[in-house]
Amino acid sequence: MEEAREEEHPFRLFSNKPIARKPPPTKPSPIPKEEAHADADDDDHAGTSEASSLSSLGLADWAVSVCAELGIRTPTPVQSHCIPRILAGDDVLGLAQTGSGKTAAFALPILHRLSEDPFGVFALVITPTRELAVQIIEQFRALGAPLSVRVALVVGGMAMGAQAKALLQRPHVVVATPGRIRALMEGDRDVAAAFSKTKFLVLDEADRVLDVGFEDELGAIFKCLPRSRQTLLFSATMTSDLQALLEISANKSYFYEAYEGFKTVDSLKQHYIFIPKNVKDVYLHHVLTKMEDDGIRSAIVFVSTCRSCHLLSLLLEELDINAVALHSHNSQSLRLSALHRFKSGQVPILLATDVASRGLDIPTVDLVINYDIPRFPRDYVHRVGRTARAGRGGLSLSFVTQNDVDLILEIEADIKQKLDAYECKENEVLEDITKVYKARRVARMKMIDDGFDEKAEIRKAQKLKTMAEKGLQKKRKTKD
Repeated sequence: MEEAREEEHPFRLFSNKPIARKPPPTKPSPIPKEEAHADADDDDHAGTSEASSLSSLGLADWAVSVCAELGIRTPTPVQSHCIPRILAGDDVLGLAQTGSGKTAAFALPILHRLSEDPFGVFALVITPTRELAVQIIEQFRALGAPLSVRVALVVGGMAMGAQAKALLQRPHVVVATPGRIRALMEGDRDVAAAFSKTKFLVLDEADRVLDVGFEDELGAIFKCLPRSRQTLLFSATMTSDLQALLEISANKSYFYEAYEGFKTVDSLKQHYIFIPKNVKDVYLHHVLTKMEDDGIRSAIVFVSTCRSCHLLSLLLEELDINAVALHSHNSQSLRLSALHRFKSGQVPILLATDVASRGLDIPTVDLVINYDIPRFPRDYVHRVGRTARAGRGGLSLSFVTQNDVDLILEIEADIKQKLDAYECKENEVLEDITKVYKARRVARMKMIDDGFDEKAEIRKAQKLKTMAEKGLQKKRKTKD
């Protein structure tokens, strides 16, 4: 019967090893605030600790020492609850808010186990975006420095040949996006064989990775992994897919939840400006040129499409406003360069699609602007979560047009908070309307000249062709 069930599912997410149901650990005493982390700047340092020390979680002395060198003195709640369970051999599904330290919650126990029995490929981490993959790789390198841990980054936009060669050298940890790792596994049997003894599979930002758009990729990846592995899922958002997985795996996976619905932090000031659609650029120009006067060091401007992101970057360039753009139509080198220049403070403004809304460690963002209102409340929460991190103050500003009222009302209902009106003197804003309109015309002409729309159409056609081929393959498999 077990084998029959295997055939019914395109892939098995959790391992089929029998794991005894264990009672949840006793909740440790909270640490006094004065003993909390003194340098909690990023995703792996933020939050209130619930355990006295990292060593109390069962981590090796070398791991505790390297954490101390990196300024991680006390574990966050998600680390306190999940690290012991991972070390005990459990599959884990962990839900915790953005900035709660989820990356270290899986990286530290993986590295601890690796130090006991080093071989490659020991762990495969799947994440939805290239930028997150790069960030996770950096975390593994830093935390695993005493082990001289070998890591491999496998994402789109980079040479597949070099990536295949790197995998054949059996790195300890592979961090990948679903599409690229699938292509390499299916394209080379030796690459697929490298994962035959992998001990850990991690899905970071699991709600997005488990989206229906990645189903085929995950099915192909899981076929190359042993069933005896440990599977770790971490997410900031509970979805129906994750809830279903929890119910299916209730007898053998450990579930930790600090998720409290769509929630924003108290130190975040959330505002809106109700404006006509045709003057959004004028208001954006006004807000960005007043950043220095308002004591704002850096800002992220979120837009809904790659096209809007590219057009805004041309517009701001024409207006002599220093900004970089991050969207999926840019090359990988341009994306990484943009993120580096913004994180290092070389450029104060980042224009981005939602590729930058999840998990990225950018600790000093003072302002988030929703140039376009997101369609779903959870995307709003992830966007504004880029500021007001680790107890700092922050400001979010949403540009609301007549077409966005229902979206804003839905967001307010879900976060259980009303946005405040932003005080902005209309006469001051409109002083530069002629200048902004002229720059917008020039930006549109530049966009035509660089062939952005034509290139986008080609990408769209290729994507539709790929989806059609996948659909045909599914039909053939069903008939067979």
